[in-house]
Amino acid sequence: MIPSFIITFRETLEAALIVGIVLSYLSRTGRTQYFSAVYLGVGSGLIASVIGAFLFKFAAGGFTGRSEEIFEGVTMLIGAALLTTMIFWMMGQKRVVEELEERVAVELSEAHKWGLFSVVFIAILREGIETVIFLGAAGFASESNSLPGAAAGIGGAIILGYAIFKGSKKINLKKFFNYTSVLLILFATGLVAHGIHELQEAAVIPTVIEHVWDLNPALDSDGGFPLLHEKGYIGSILKGLFGYNGNPSLIEVISYFSYLFFILVLWRSTVQPARTTQAQTAEG
Repeated sequence: MIPSFIITFRETLEAALIVGIVLSYLSRTGRTQYFSAVYLGVGSGLIASVIGAFLFKFAAGGFTGRSEEIFEGVTMLIGAALLTTMIFWMMGQKRVVEELEERVAVELSEAHKWGLFSVVFIAILREGIETVIFLGAAGFASESNSLPGAAAGIGGAIILGYAIFKGSKKINLKKFFNYTSVLLILFATGLVAHGIHELQEAAVIPTVIEHVWDLNPALDSDGGFPLLHEKGYIGSILKGLFGYNGNPSLIEVISYFSYLFFILVLWRSTVQPARTTQAQTAEG
């Protein structure tokens, strides 16, 4: 539930901020007659996202056995790749507000209402399709119902986004996205390991060593699970959040830590130059 909440909260907040920026710009420039194009773009983007969700659900339900394992494994790997790309794309954007307003200004200068519609529609659809894939991958990994957490995340993000643009709530969005990026990186790392596991179950990837360690002993005499069993209280939470596996294979362990190392190297190469530039600007 927690991964679903954070994923939908962040994705919905990004979409809400984009819509808020566009509406705020139109209001400041006295172009309120274009509000209808924005609302139409939002509505159409949401409808298209819901259709995408049904298509994904339909496709996922059409596989059984080995095909199902392959589909779930590939979906998890795609979800991890998209999460990673989204995080580092956001980190690389220094002028998000200015660039979005410039795009809107270009469309307005050409009196192109449908161009403004497309800007909003594509933004909403992108966030919606990403959310569908992320939730699908998270659901496969945790094997639990992600709808309550997803609904709570969407509702919370809409309320916060509205409060931000009404001026009743001030938050440091840069810190917010940095903190949630750390959690999403851990989610993505877990998805990689789970994806590898599913592909091994489908015999697409060799197992080599089946269990590097095994913390999933048999049920105890009371019918409960030991503390670190992946179906126990702590183990199930760690599995849903960070891809914990009580008896991983060698390739799962290698893929988990290799991906995490790769992400940390990318993070350092992205954050360090930005801090150096800021320091040089401050000194100048």
